[in-house]
Amino acid sequence: MRSKANIKSHPIHPILVVFPIAFFAGTFLFDLLSILLGKTAMLQTAFYLNIAGLGGGLLAAVPGLIDYLHTVPPNSSAKDRATKHALTNITMMIVFGIALLYRQLPDMSQYLLLVIDLVGVVLLTAAGWMGGTLVYRNQVGVDVRYAGAGKWTELKIENEKGKVAVANEDGLKPNQMKLLHVNGKRVVLARTEEGYVAFDDRCPHKGGSLAGGSLMCGTVQCPWHGSQFSVKSGAVTAGPSEEGITTFPVGVEAGKVMLDIDQVMMKLVNEKVKDKLD
Repeated sequence: MRSKANIKSHPIHPILVVFPIAFFAGTFLFDLLSILLGKTAMLQTAFYLNIAGLGGGLLAAVPGLIDYLHTVPPNSSAKDRATKHALTNITMMIVFGIALLYRQLPDMSQYLLLVIDLVGVVLLTAAGWMGGTLVYRNQVGVDVRYAGAGKWTELKIENEKGKVAVANEDGLKPNQMKLLHVNGKRVVLARTEEGYVAFDDRCPHKGGSLAGGSLMCGTVQCPWHGSQFSVKSGAVTAGPSEEGITTFPVGVEAGKVMLDIDQVMMKLVNEKVKDKLD
């Protein structure tokens, strides 16, 4: 799932988070050394590190919010984790904001200040743990490359009805996929050795993005837990998923790959109703 906030496919958020991590950890360290060594001058260093950490945190939050809204797959375990990650970071920023205000009081207690710092560092560690899981397990921001994968491509289709051209006939190579945002729904367009296919981007197991997985021999594999599905029938060919995926008819007309938007929306609505009834 390629990050929306990137520089030449390199995600910006992971680049920036190292700064608030270092600054806030340094804030705690220098406040601790000030007590252990009895050097009040270190409080001044901690003060400036506290300010730098808040500034760095706000800066890192911008690409993080972009990825939360546009990169993390909706209705997935990663979205729940990303929400907790964001809320934990917000709480951590509030705690260090309180620490910055408290350290300026004339009757400030260094020990209480250290406790506030410690709470902030614990929250920082928890948020970092979840962030690492989002990258290394859920592969958020990872630009997957495999033989024949081609470059990551996306197309947004809004307020459209009927048949819509979603690619040129030679726009994708065999085993290459393209993520379509169809009226707010995520659909994968793929080219197999037998022709073009389209299917729901969401893996039924944990909500992983199939567009971020791999495609070979008419089978798509989810990058999170390895579930495999036939892109032609949508049937499960390997677990852990126990449910298949929804497929959509596509055709080629006058050199253009055509997708019927009405059928896509109708099938997705029917699947949603079926899930609620089950």
